[in-house]
Amino acid sequence: MKIHSNTISIIILFIVVQFNVNCSKNDEVNNRPEGTTVQGNENNDSTINYADISFANWKVTLPVDENNNGKPDEYQPNELINLGYQTLEPVKPFMYDDISDNSLVFYAYPESSTTNSSYSRTELRELINPSNSKDNWTLDEGGAMEGRLKIESVSEDNTSNNNYHRVIIMQIHGIISEEDMATHGFSSNNGPPLLKIYWKDGYIWSHKKSLIDDNTDGDDLLETSNNTWTDVKVNLGYVGYNAFNFKIKASDARLEVQLNDEEVYVYEDISLDKWPYENYFKAGNYLITSDSGAFSYVKYYNLSITH
Repeated sequence: MKIHSNTISIIILFIVVQFNVNCSKNDEVNNRPEGTTVQGNENNDSTINYADISFANWKVTLPVDENNNGKPDEYQPNELINLGYQTLEPVKPFMYDDISDNSLVFYAYPESSTTNSSYSRTELRELINPSNSKDNWTLDEGGAMEGRLKIESVSEDNTSNNNYHRVIIMQIHGIISEEDMATHGFSSNNGPPLLKIYWKDGYIWSHKKSLIDDNTDGDDLLETSNNTWTDVKVNLGYVGYNAFNFKIKASDARLEVQLNDEEVYVYEDISLDKWPYENYFKAGNYLITSDSGAFSYVKYYNLSITH
């Protein structure tokens, strides 16, 4: 069969155009700064899907103090929403997208730590009022947080009985209310964490604050030391380095935690009934070590809070 010369010319032109288009697309991807992504076209099959996380009520704390103000750097919800975190150069090394599995990566290593802590973190802190961190919630008001996540990698621990360094992945943190601050004239509103969810050598552990003496009452409940409150520890199961789902539900004198589809573990005790603090949720990568060379990478696929 004889092919007309005009047809051959059209075919060659089509191949050249396609080659140039593909090269242009590859250059766009390959020349992006590390840790950044390009928003796909919603009508294109190659649309990029990011982790399902709204930053409307989260700020992020980083493990570094780049502005040299003596405390870890933080970025507020209005800076993070609408993919704003992708354009913040100081944030990119520590919180960035992995488009290969639609996750958001949190990276941490020992560097700058927050007040009342010896350890560094790349961690989200809930702000029910994005413009005022002093607005928080009580157990009576309640709330729930759930997410899908996994430990991507973590450094070996050569200084303790653990094989790998521990990482806190979720928290309910206590905070002294504005009313109690005014009543007692406290200089700090820091309260103890009511609930900490750890990854320890592949197992998920729940640490919940309980009174050492159930008869403690009144203003003595606002004493944050280990002489008043201690951790009750529960092993919820093994996940290794696999992705898993986790849910926390807080309500009046009751906490519920659930790993994947396992049975819900319920806390109901006098310590919760007497808990004197307001609260906020935290989630991310809180690396529990100051060992030189330590690191941890945590991936979140989705994260949500409700009240």
